[in-house]
Amino acid sequence: MKTIVIYEDSLITNFLPLVYFRPIYDLITGIDSLRTKISRQFGEKIILHSRKYLEIYLKSVNTKNLVNQFEDENLLFINGRVIFSENDFQILKNVKNETLFLSENQIVAAFLSKKNYQKVVENSDLLDFSILISEVETANLNSKVLNYAWDLFSNNGEQINIDLKYHNYSKFANNYDGVFTRNSDQIFLGKNVDIHPNCFLDATHGPIILDDNSTIMSQTTIQGPTYIGKNSIIKIGSKIYHETTIGNTCKVGGEVENSIIHGFSNKQHDGFLGHSYISEWCNLGAGTNNSDLKNNYDKISVKMNGKNVDTNLQFVGLIMGDHSKTAIGTQFNTGTICGVSANVFGAGFPSRNIPSFSWGGADLIKSYQLEKAKEVAKIVMNRRKVEFSEVYEQIFDEVYRLSEIERLAIRK
Repeated sequence: MKTIVIYEDSLITNFLPLVYFRPIYDLITGIDSLRTKISRQFGEKIILHSRKYLEIYLKSVNTKNLVNQFEDENLLFINGRVIFSENDFQILKNVKNETLFLSENQIVAAFLSKKNYQKVVENSDLLDFSILISEVETANLNSKVLNYAWDLFSNNGEQINIDLKYHNYSKFANNYDGVFTRNSDQIFLGKNVDIHPNCFLDATHGPIILDDNSTIMSQTTIQGPTYIGKNSIIKIGSKIYHETTIGNTCKVGGEVENSIIHGFSNKQHDGFLGHSYISEWCNLGAGTNNSDLKNNYDKISVKMNGKNVDTNLQFVGLIMGDHSKTAIGTQFNTGTICGVSANVFGAGFPSRNIPSFSWGGADLIKSYQLEKAKEVAKIVMNRRKVEFSEVYEQIFDEVYRLSEIERLAIRK
């Protein structure tokens, strides 16, 4: 069995602010993280590569994995922002000679000798194997490369269907009072799932998965494909539309469509969330809404790293970083990116680029003090019995420093 390294490359900046607090491969699309999709194919002998400031945190929460330690004579490097097909995995497992693997004209994997991989890993925080392109044989794969944050929710429905094959859930048995279903063969449950009366589960167009200890309160409608994570609560009268993933330990209400809520975040009240990705420890106040479609039905552009990027999509909503909050009645425009630890409030639509550690809305944005942001984060995490550790605080401090660069880019 080969030793593999799941790595980050330079294009992870296209996934800010989602990757400030985690490596790219810990983002979710479907049921599982990108890392899980890779690791279940290769077993436990996995090395994690990450940016240096995340290293100490990754070591503390991944005791079974080496982090940024490369010693084997040969290593198989796998790009953490790529979704590989089963056929591609077989090709990678069987590779014997040094090879750079490309898909969509990007390097997605590399099987290399120590002599060659050291040329890359010793010189950069983010790995770029293109410097070896003239020295090492190349081969093509049909992998799906994720280039921007919106690619995560754009592929979410398909990935729910694929990930389901790797989980052992129970088939739905209608022993719940007053629960209505369509295509119940495609409804799957974890352990201790609580579904209240007068819920409607419609799996006509894809599976519905309700994971361990999840609660679905009365008058809720869920359309598949949808995944509800462990210990999450769907509030009374919710409308959860297709291609939605709600992570672990969330409280969600209102209307949600084709969105990913990473985990430990709340959207408890009425309001629309569509074609969006919400990170951990966020809270969307009552009546928070986002637009995900322009009035002229045109394709949506998003400003990233100081440049306008054409998404080539008609539907893009809100990308929100960790620990951000909204007040009641907050409105977000189409294709908005909100950084980490932002506190958004006030009338009207705020900017489509809300800096990290900011405070305010359409009328005024000012800086949110680091110490105050950490104080609030500690309170929120302690409420869920998650420690705001010294290691996590170090990450927080570094993210604040890095986000200064982001704020400068937004001002340009």
